[in-house]
This record gives sequence, C-alpha cells and structure tokens, in this order.
Amino acid sequence: MKPSALLTCACLGLCVTAWAAAPSIPFKEYKLKNGLRVILSEDHNAPTYSIAVTYNVGSRDELPGHTGFAHLFEHMMFQGSEKVGKGEQFLLIQNNGGNMNGTTSSDRTNYFETLPANQLDLGLFLEADRMKSLVINQANLDNQRNAVQEERRLGVDNQPYGKTFESIFDTAFDDFGYKHSTIGSMDDLNKATLQDVQSFFKRYYAPNNATIAVVGDFKSDEVMAKMEKYFGGIPAQPAPPQPDVAEPEQRGERRKTIEDGFAQIPRIDIVYKIPAGNSPDIYALDVLGDVLAAGQSSRLYQKLVKEQESAAQLFGGTYEQRGTSLELFIALVRPGKTPADVEKSILEEIKRVQDQPITDQELDKIRMRSRSNQVAQLRGSLNRAIELSKDTVFYNDPGRINTYEEHIQKVTKEDVQRVAKKYLQDSNKTVIVTMPKPQQASQGGGK
Repeated sequence: MKPSALLTCACLGLCVTAWAAAPSIPFKEYKLKNGLRVILSEDHNAPTYSIAVTYNVGSRDELPGHTGFAHLFEHMMFQGSEKVGKGEQFLLIQNNGGNMNGTTSSDRTNYFETLPANQLDLGLFLEADRMKSLVINQANLDNQRNAVQEERRLGVDNQPYGKTFESIFDTAFDDFGYKHSTIGSMDDLNKATLQDVQSFFKRYYAPNNATIAVVGDFKSDEVMAKMEKYFGGIPAQPAPPQPDVAEPEQRGERRKTIEDGFAQIPRIDIVYKIPAGNSPDIYALDVLGDVLAAGQSSRLYQKLVKEQESAAQLFGGTYEQRGTSLELFIALVRPGKTPADVEKSILEEIKRVQDQPITDQELDKIRMRSRSNQVAQLRGSLNRAIELSKDTVFYNDPGRINTYEEHIQKVTKEDVQRVAKKYLQDSNKTVIVTMPKPQQASQGGGK
C-alpha cells in the first residue's frame, strides 16, 4: 500500500477518532521561467522544514550498455560543486542540526534534507549549487564508480536472494527500461567515460527536468523569492527524450529457476503484471495485495505460515511504477516443503478471492490499516515533501497526496474480486524459484 495523503490528527488539531473526514494537505504550485516546478506546503507546527528535489530520471531512462548511470549520480551529487567542497554538504547539514540523503529508482532520482526553519537559505543554496555546477571530474567518477560497484557486491552479488529481483524484472518485462536493474551492471559501470557522465548530467539534471517540494515552517512568498535567487539563473536544457516503457501483452506464463550460493532455503516469487500506478484499478489492486499478503492476519500468511507451516516468511503486495507495475507474492519455503507445495497454496488462495468476494471484515481492516499507514508515513514534513514532488514528476498530480486515501476508502468487495479475475491470470504470471546452490563436497583424503 502506498503512502499518500494524511497528516497526523495531532498536527491538525483533530480528534484521532475523526476518521470520516480525511484532512487535506494544503499546497501551492509555482513554476520558474527556466521550467523548475515548485510545490510549497506551509506547516507551522514545528520550527523545521524539509526539501525534496525529484529529478525526472531513473534507470528506465538508461540505454543498453549504459546502465547504472542514474544510481551513479545519486552518489556523484554529493561530491561537491562550485561553491561547496567535496563532502562538505553532509557537514553543513549535520552541523546545522539537519539530515539528508538521496535515493534512486527505475522512475526517478531524489535528494532531500530536513533542517531547522532558520536555515532555509542553506538548504536551497546547497541544492541549487549542485544542480548548477556539480563537479564531474575523473577522480570523482572513479571514486564513486568503485563505491557503486562495492554496493552491488554487498547488496546483490554476495547477498542471499540478491539476484532474485533482477531475475524477476528481467523475466517479467520485455521493455529494456524496466527489464534491467537500477544498480546497473559491473561491465557498464566499468565502461562509463567522463564524457558519458557529463552528458548524462547536462541532459537530465536541469531545472526543467526537476520538481522541488518544500514543506514546513516558512512563508510561501519568502520561499519563492529565495527560489528565484538561487535557482532562477540556472539555464534550462532541451527536454530529454521520454522512454517508451509500454509492455506488449504477455501471452503465457514465464518461469525461471536460479541457484543462489548464499541462500539457505528455497524462495518462490509469483508476480503478475498490472497497470501503471495512476490507473483507476491500482487502488483495488492495493487492497487485494493487502488482503492476500500484508501482515500476519493476511490470508496467505495465515494459511502458509500458521496453518500449513510450509512457508517461513510470506509477504507481498503492489509494486507501483509509472509504467507497467507488478502484484507480487513472495515466500521462503520451510525445510521439508517444496516451492511447488507453496505455489499450489498461493494459487489456491488467489482462486478463492477470484471466485468469491472478500469479507466485510477484511475490507474494513484494510481501510483502517490504510488510514493508519497514512498517519504514520506522512507524520513528518520530509515524507510529505517526497510524496508531493514524486507525484508531480510521476503523474503531474501533486494533489494525489489528498486523493489516494479517498480512492482506497471507496474500493468495494466487487472491485477487489474484479481486478483479481482480470489481472491475476496464468497468462500474465511470472514465477521465479530461487534454490540454494548445492555445496561441492570437499575433495582430498584426510588422515
């Protein structure tokens, strides 16, 4: 289930039992002459603010032979700019009582920080300086290329089930944009030249390819004056090409078994292609995923982990993307059971939800959980800023932060049954089985 739309009741001065009227997050939209989109949301409950800068570039924008560039720049953007030394951004933020980071996905790259309200200029200046004048030299490229490759070794190549998700996307998707992993390949990172990286930055890290959301204790007119001061002089660049991530219709089950030298027990991943994250059906699919696989009270957890004791862990739900998304179900198989046993049970539960509606109790539980998640996830200014900038870049709809939860509450039992029948079909399914790699028997004679 995706975060979207709710502040804490305490922040808004509302009673925590007033679930019926979901409060709305106020915001204002602006656009500078260079194309930079700005979303401002005032919240004077605490003397802090958060900035989220989302660039419209992710691994889906990469070309064959040039993978890993979006993630590489998540690292490169902390290597200094014209007026900020290498590593100085972290020190400035931390020494002024703030925190910061950045993340990369297939659909975007974002950078964010939270600071005291009296340090508004600092956050805006730092983001503007690296957007305008990031230091891209051979030393920084070599250093961060090594850092990314080490991250891949630790998080993918030498991690139990580390390559499972790569296999899921490679097998399920046909279009290259979503087919390859965000972290990229070792070979492509090794082949990246300084000119390649400089061209990537100029093409995608431009004001007309970014959205900045600022949430917290400020006055909007003052922030916009500072936006003009720090960002207004950064020149726009030609609009980068938008990738075509349309998927051809899948006409049959896809299946793959991989061996994993770090895995101790088998794992099975069953995924179904579903529409893009702004599709009208996505809300019913979110509810469906929660009914089947969210938490210990879900149908699959109760059946596979509690009753049958065939799975050691069970989880799943909706994996939202700007293009074709996934409904996924993941289980770790207990010793003495087989992936086939677990798969059979998962498919039986899917068939059951297709044949008969979920219960009123299940629907009420998911609605309440969704509201609770909204409260928890959007309590602070940072998550609100991230969500506002993300939905602006993804769907041209910052207001989705105020409508997502409304859509969830309107989902009916019939909607859940309908999307289960429509999308959870064998012809639309990909199954990845990850098996522990047999250990080679030691050779040589002992005494």
